Amino acid sequence: MTPIDQGVAIGAEARRFVRSYHNGSLCTLSKKLEGYPFASVSPFVLDAAGNPVILISNLAEHTKNIDADPRVSLLVYPCADDAQAVGRVTLTGRAARLPDKNGFGERYLRYLPQAQDYFAAHDFYFYRIQVENIRYIGGFGKIHWVRPEHYAPPPTAALLEAEAGILAHMNADHRDNMRDYCRHLCACEAVDVEMVGIDYDGFDLRADGKLLRFDFPETITGPQEARTALVAMARQCREAQGQETK
Repeated sequence: MTPIDQGVAIGAEARRFVRSYHNGSLCTLSKKLEGYPFASVSPFVLDAAGNPVILISNLAEHTKNIDADPRVSLLVYPCADDAQAVGRVTLTGRAARLPDKNGFGERYLRYLPQAQDYFAAHDFYFYRIQVENIRYIGGFGKIHWVRPEHYAPPPTAALLEAEAGILAHMNADHRDNMRDYCRHLCACEAVDVEMVGIDYDGFDLRADGKLLRFDFPETITGPQEARTALVAMARQCREAQGQETK
């Protein structure tokens, strides 16, 4: 594997890690306490290019900090008893307010419906963190600086345009398949399932109120590849079920 190939592989691993979580620690440069970093909790949803988008109030301290100096970092990590023993990713970049609040609203609220009241409030706006540097720690001894071009997914315009139709189709006609995904790939028995997003690396389901992430074995770029991958996963689940009943 060439250094470039290795960099791309590590970048994809870091990106897939970030896709599994929707809460992070946002660090801005304090306007009130000049020269000091200021940390806060911030839910986020990734855009098509892998950049985190956050919904924040213009009254919040971190928003005032961003408006004064857009340089930020976002630490993404799972809750664990031993936080240093698990993976984490730090994304650094510059945050900028999106000009159209409604443009990203539908996708954000599919993932974080509890933010509906914040979204409706007149003082909340979306800010995108344009990722410039990535620090990925995948476990003990697995520590990397990742270049942004290795972290970012390739252009996926066709998949982005097809996402709404794929979600509608899966949620209307294939909830049994999605329950099988939960049962056989996540060891989760779910009754109420809904697909909330699909991307280059995989898809997300809400299963009985809990978000579950499913990675594709191979990356996809368009709706036909998405269909092929989803059908293959359904077949894998049926074969697993058949083995269980023998």
